[in-house]
Amino acid sequence: MNSQSSAVDSGSMTDIVSLCRRRGFIYPSSEIYGGLASTWDYGPLGVELKRQLQNRWWEAMTQQERNIVGLDASILMHPRVWEASGHVENFSDLLSEDTVTHLRYRWDQLSEECRATMQSPDGNPLSPPRPFNLMFSTHIGAVADDAARIYLRPETAQGIYVNFRNVLQSSRVKIPFGIAQIGKAFRNEIVTKHFIFRTCEFEQMEMQYFVLPEEAPRWFAHWRDKRLAFYHALGIRPEVLRLRPHASDELAHYAQEAVDIQYQFPFGWQELEGIHNRGDWDLRRHMEYSKKDLQYLEEAGRRYTPYIVETSAGLTRSVLMVLCEGYRLQQLEKEERTLLALHPSLAPITVAVFPLLKKDALPARAEKIEEELRKHYRTFFDISGAIGRRYRRQDEIGTPLCLTVDHQSLQDQSVTLRERDSMQQQRVKIAALRSSIDTLLAQWQPAHHQR
Repeated sequence: MNSQSSAVDSGSMTDIVSLCRRRGFIYPSSEIYGGLASTWDYGPLGVELKRQLQNRWWEAMTQQERNIVGLDASILMHPRVWEASGHVENFSDLLSEDTVTHLRYRWDQLSEECRATMQSPDGNPLSPPRPFNLMFSTHIGAVADDAARIYLRPETAQGIYVNFRNVLQSSRVKIPFGIAQIGKAFRNEIVTKHFIFRTCEFEQMEMQYFVLPEEAPRWFAHWRDKRLAFYHALGIRPEVLRLRPHASDELAHYAQEAVDIQYQFPFGWQELEGIHNRGDWDLRRHMEYSKKDLQYLEEAGRRYTPYIVETSAGLTRSVLMVLCEGYRLQQLEKEERTLLALHPSLAPITVAVFPLLKKDALPARAEKIEEELRKHYRTFFDISGAIGRRYRRQDEIGTPLCLTVDHQSLQDQSVTLRERDSMQQQRVKIAALRSSIDTLLAQWQPAHHQR
């Protein structure tokens, strides 16, 4: 499935947000009540896209890896977890507030001039910067006092660390091994922007890999390269992905080495995923606070605290990356079409089935074909509008293949199969549909284009 040669252009964030809302990918949350800043709901197409990304990640990290197991830890955890992890003490940004508009700004994101003059971007006085803890707190039980205070987890990794011993004892894994998890996390961000890129509620896809201390650098390089290759396999162009190593003076307190995988969004290069050599800091801290032994004992008798190599990706950021990468405006000879050139494995709908007309036996035959294909693919049946308009609707939501049943289908048991990117059509026997669809999906190549 190769793209035909024609003029193409990528869309702005405004175009992408408009498409997401219009076609049912992403809606503003609580919209009928005026919405709530930085919260979004995933519609019928958005939830499918997100689920396909989850599935691809989970398959790559667990099914294709012999020594990585899964976990789904609770969002609510004992408050001592966050003391041990350093979040209660250190998980904060410096905040400064416009004393007139009361808009809040992260101190590190204000310009040097604003910080020097203590004036906001609007020219109003700024309050002195003060620490602002990013964790959401709540209470558990009937009495709302400090003894009952707990937190919504700001990351999913700690649930893996506190279950290290449980997994070790129940799963018979041996070092090196990993624990993978997908789940929601919450951060009371001072500034949220760029659609779903930075929000207070988000989902992480994390894997913590436990290794011999002396082998941590090798495994860090292994997972850095493997995670970058994962995005290439999704059809993301190599030129819009890059690795950004952390300098020694910007490493997190737990990290011995770190690198970000960045994507070139319409608003600039931003982090998609972080790979970190966390050393043994996390397990040592939890041993100190819990008084439980989290060391690893080898058969030869060596006892040690494993080092951890972490891969931490943002699911919602990955969704936005896929939408930005796939969105394009294509100038055809007589019209312009909006195309979402998604990898077929990510597309919310794989095959759309159309009867050419609403009359005769065409709808019934098309429905029967769609019913059979639905057992194997994500399908959609559409009988409304001109066939060209139906094609355009599917192009805009990323459906890689459209199938049309016409009067010839009733005579020779064949249908028209149309490819999204090239718009090429071919007649295929109904009996050979499965093999033809599988071949076309397997041969798909990303339609690269200039930004």
